[in-house]
Amino acid sequence: MSRTTLLQVGPLMPALEAALREQHEVLRAQDIGAPTPLRDPAAAARVQAVVTSAPVGLPVAWLDQLPGLRVVSSFGVGLDKLPLDACRARGLPVGYTPDVLNDCVADLAMGLLLDGARQIAAADRFVRRAAWLRGRFPVTTRVSGKRLGIVGLGRIGQAVARRAAGFDMDIAYNNRRPVDGVAWRHEPSLLALAEWADFLVLTVAASADTRQLINADVLAALGPKGLLVNVARGSVVDEAALIACLQNGTLGGAALDVFDDEPHVPEALLALDQVVLTPHMASGTHETRQAMADLTLANLRAGLAGERLPARAP
Repeated sequence: MSRTTLLQVGPLMPALEAALREQHEVLRAQDIGAPTPLRDPAAAARVQAVVTSAPVGLPVAWLDQLPGLRVVSSFGVGLDKLPLDACRARGLPVGYTPDVLNDCVADLAMGLLLDGARQIAAADRFVRRAAWLRGRFPVTTRVSGKRLGIVGLGRIGQAVARRAAGFDMDIAYNNRRPVDGVAWRHEPSLLALAEWADFLVLTVAASADTRQLINADVLAALGPKGLLVNVARGSVVDEAALIACLQNGTLGGAALDVFDDEPHVPEALLALDQVVLTPHMASGTHETRQAMADLTLANLRAGLAGERLPARAP
């Protein structure tokens, strides 16, 4: 029996790549900036499925060069780099991996919040460089009982809110519209939410509408004692404004898992001790990555079989 030809766009976790090779003829796409997915048009014509990832995506111009394409399956929850409108117009299903990463992303968001407020990583550096021998570490900020603002109360935002409730936090959120069935307060004004909050956690989806949503005005409203936590996407924050606000004291601190030009992190952020930095690792646990791989394969199988995808992009 001949095997389905599949186009892999960008690197994937080794176990997922091995599973794809076992079941399909896997062709690796050219660099995402190339004008064509493959140098050989005959090979491109054989491709029936694309497997990619949220950070890499799929150029819309490639779709016309893959006439046999039946499904796109993406490893990740972000949709901003996938040509959803063009795929819808072709009746082409696009799979992604929501829900299975909610808990681990929310866990890291709380870890970043705790670190940013209590300065755990900075305190670790303080001990390691023997600074404790010369004096005491500065006092930090309490977490329990504080005001938490969440920007984007989707699945991950709600998971963050549930964890924050365990710290007796007062919780409010900003969304386009109120979310049914939740107890937390909806604040329609992002500026008002930032002004009210002690901590502002970003879990909003990246899109053209949310690009640089967190600008200098929002950061100034959060204020010199406020902490920004970003586990969404780097594009959601005006990074230049964030750096300026941190440097001049307009904003108290930041805890960031995502950046505008990953993996390149601005030197200015590296130099600031009131900033916690992690390498886009929120979903990076063995359990979650395996669940994401399993769902990527399930979406792929369903699309090739002409069945409903377990997790189809909206």
